[in-house]
Amino acid sequence: MRILGIDPGIATVGFGFVDQTCGCALRPVQYGAITTEAGLPLATRLVQINRDLEELIETFRPDVLSVEELFFNTNITTGIAVAHGRGIILYTAEKLGVPIFEYTPSQVKQAVVGYGKAEKRQVMDMTRRLLKLNCIPRPDDAADALALAICHARSATSLLRQNPLAKPTV
Repeated sequence: MRILGIDPGIATVGFGFVDQTCGCALRPVQYGAITTEAGLPLATRLVQINRDLEELIETFRPDVLSVEELFFNTNITTGIAVAHGRGIILYTAEKLGVPIFEYTPSQVKQAVVGYGKAEKRQVMDMTRRLLKLNCIPRPDDAADALALAICHARSATSLLRQNPLAKPTV
């Protein structure tokens, strides 16, 4: 299964493609960021994100897309801009028939580090280790996108997901 992780934004959209083979083995395929120029009209930036994401999806053919759910901190203006970018990401994936899975930041931290309140640097270092990379991916948005792909890989193989009637044992 090829997973496309996306860290949504408007100025920078992190992306990371990860192949999951033999159950749980993970292999990085490609990662980086879609960037848009500050000062351009919002609509122009959204069209660029759409075009660049379409090209990435057509080139790397992911089976699923894993995207971060929005988390509003203190700056609502930034959150609204990110929401616009996230909307274009969801639209593009749906338009191209790529199934979408959404995860909260704490779900990503739990899946990658094993602790839902892990620090960003811990998530980035574990992402590097799990994908057997020499260094932490840059920009940070790309590392976050790879962590989202790892989160989906680990969530998609969960016995609870495979059997929704299964109950955890104590």
